[in-house]
Amino acid sequence: MHIAILTFEGFNELDSLIALGILNRIKKPDWRVSIACPTPRVRSMNGVVLEAQASLAEASKADAVIVGSGMQTREVVADASLMAQLQLDPSRQLLGAQCSGTLVLAKLGLLDTIPACTDLTTKPWIKDAGIAVLDQPFFAKGNIATAGGCLASQYLASWLIARLEGIEAAKGAMHYVAPVGEKDDYIARMLRNVAPYLSE
Repeated sequence: MHIAILTFEGFNELDSLIALGILNRIKKPDWRVSIACPTPRVRSMNGVVLEAQASLAEASKADAVIVGSGMQTREVVADASLMAQLQLDPSRQLLGAQCSGTLVLAKLGLLDTIPACTDLTTKPWIKDAGIAVLDQPFFAKGNIATAGGCLASQYLASWLIARLEGIEAAKGAMHYVAPVGEKDDYIARMLRNVAPYLSE
């Protein structure tokens, strides 16, 4: 099982790394979560440098993909050669997008009939792409999910775990990362946001 988190130059650390941390709570020999980038290294919006663990070609073959967000997403979607490398297909992959990552799915034509969640900065760009934007942190239909707001990355990660390993595994992962004294609250909030879409 390979889950790739697409991470581009100018990426938002919270979006890519919270999902990475939660997804890696699944400890199975065949479970792999990787940061996938178009270059060997990418620098975040705050200057953090990450080394790629996978290429975009590997991500296109992954079982699940999260498209992270960042300050340069409009440049990403304007780069035809880069976008051509993203061979994402919801008929064979679970696909998620975080904040401005939703614009990538929109430009790939994957959200044509699906409303989406995104952050407030990206909202007008998504609307300009002809996609209805929901005023909520998480939405999924079939094999495609979107989340809006940096901390909503926990819902994307939980949705992927629930789809791939079951809801108890998602609850276990959330229990591990949630603050002490608030674990039940975090699990309940995750279930409110994610569980309604698990039967989609």
